Amino acid sequence: MPTSPTLNTTNPDHITYDHPPLEITVLGGIRLEGLDRMRATLKIKVEEQQAVRHNLDLYNNIQVEKLIRRVAERLEIGTSIITAALVDLTEELEDYRMHEIEKQTQAQDKRKFLTPEEIKAAQLYLSSPNLMQRTLEDIGKAGVIGEETNRLLMYLIFTSRKRENPLHIISLGSSGIGKTHLQEKVSALIPEEDKLEITSLSGNAFYYFDRQELRNKLILIEDLDGAEDVLYPLREIQSKKRISKTIVIKNTKGETKTVTLKVEGPVSVAGCTTRESIYEDNANRSFLIYIDESQEQDHKIMVYQRKLSAGKINVSEEHRITELLQNTQRVLQPVQIRNPFAESLHIPEEVFKPRRTNAHYLAFIEAVTFYHQYQREKQYDKETGEEFIATTLDDIKEANGLMKEILLRKSDDLNGATRNYFERLKDWLQAEDKNSFTNVQARQALRVKSSNQKRYMATLQEWGLVRKVKGDKKNGFAYEVTSYEDQQQRTQRITTVLDEILVHLSSSRRPKEVQSKK
Repeated sequence: MPTSPTLNTTNPDHITYDHPPLEITVLGGIRLEGLDRMRATLKIKVEEQQAVRHNLDLYNNIQVEKLIRRVAERLEIGTSIITAALVDLTEELEDYRMHEIEKQTQAQDKRKFLTPEEIKAAQLYLSSPNLMQRTLEDIGKAGVIGEETNRLLMYLIFTSRKRENPLHIISLGSSGIGKTHLQEKVSALIPEEDKLEITSLSGNAFYYFDRQELRNKLILIEDLDGAEDVLYPLREIQSKKRISKTIVIKNTKGETKTVTLKVEGPVSVAGCTTRESIYEDNANRSFLIYIDESQEQDHKIMVYQRKLSAGKINVSEEHRITELLQNTQRVLQPVQIRNPFAESLHIPEEVFKPRRTNAHYLAFIEAVTFYHQYQREKQYDKETGEEFIATTLDDIKEANGLMKEILLRKSDDLNGATRNYFERLKDWLQAEDKNSFTNVQARQALRVKSSNQKRYMATLQEWGLVRKVKGDKKNGFAYEVTSYEDQQQRTQRITTVLDEILVHLSSSRRPKEVQSKK
């Protein structure tokens, strides 16, 4: 009695299919993405004969026919038997692939159901006074060391994924300084079902997510430097909140047709890079934060590492706080926000690309209001009956405190790396009571690479912040800093603008309410 064909998927990278008299092995398995094709490397043999190995797309009739002829010649077996085996194998692999995709989808949709006690604890947390300060402290207790402003800013931006217009963030800094670590630690406070971590993904793969699979998700890119292929679809889904692509596919009968793949947002995107200028298009859509590279931050991290190694860190408490913060994220609900003070707010004139930055500023204030939703009374529009919560002056004050550094960077002629070098250079010169310096002296003191320093110095001279005072090409030049106050002056101007608006709003009458409370 003939044996029935059997597909063995115990090892997904070494799938076997027995279709007597043929023994077929799918080497390396099959990819789950890209349902319009089924590339496979097959090893086909009959008993002890030498096997035939071939790489092809099982949906490509021409490639399949060539393989059939080749196998028939090599193994001396009828083409009808080989054809039947490959048709059956293709159908089996289709079923297997769809089953695996469904398993992944179910795993992604497997949200944690909170107990009544967990819901109550999360809502109580979000209803408590001084929510922002408490959240800042608890993020630290969850294992995020230092980076006080950056970590709270990042957490609120990640929280905005639940809104119709989420915010995005890019972390910048030198290699090995902790960009990815900060992103990983803060994103650990976001529920697993609400985020997608990307280490390697092709640009085309983005179009093969289910239509709403990415909706209101946090997309984390470990290294933008290695993810160039996904930058275009990321920009599209950030700006348009959807991406689409039309492809031509062939069915098993060889018939061609066009299919439009659509993936919907909105999404919140976070990534890390050392190269700010290369990702300008993406950076323009994002908040830019610069990792703290100070010796003080180094000290904080190393102290934590030593305590952890000595068993003096309460890891259980870290896990408890992490779970609590995840639960607070789960109980936050989509709600419309209106800012009655919006028309009186404006950003400092020094800021570059003011239109987009102004939109970021207003959206971040809304993100702060959104996080305080359990402390805001629901209101209803008189005409439409639409429910909303309103921004308060406290929300604006909290947002201003976190946005000052962002606005400062957005108004700086220097990029982040050059600014960090310049500020460290000034601190070193003042500490050593030096009026001038050489590149060698600065490089040794600040421990920077020669190639990087060369780029920094060229920019600083271009903007007139550093100038040559003596020397020549043969013996080297000495330089001096022309302005020690440029950063402080800009900081003061930006702070003054934001504070004056807040003082004016606080002292003036509350904006006239055109809506009424129910």
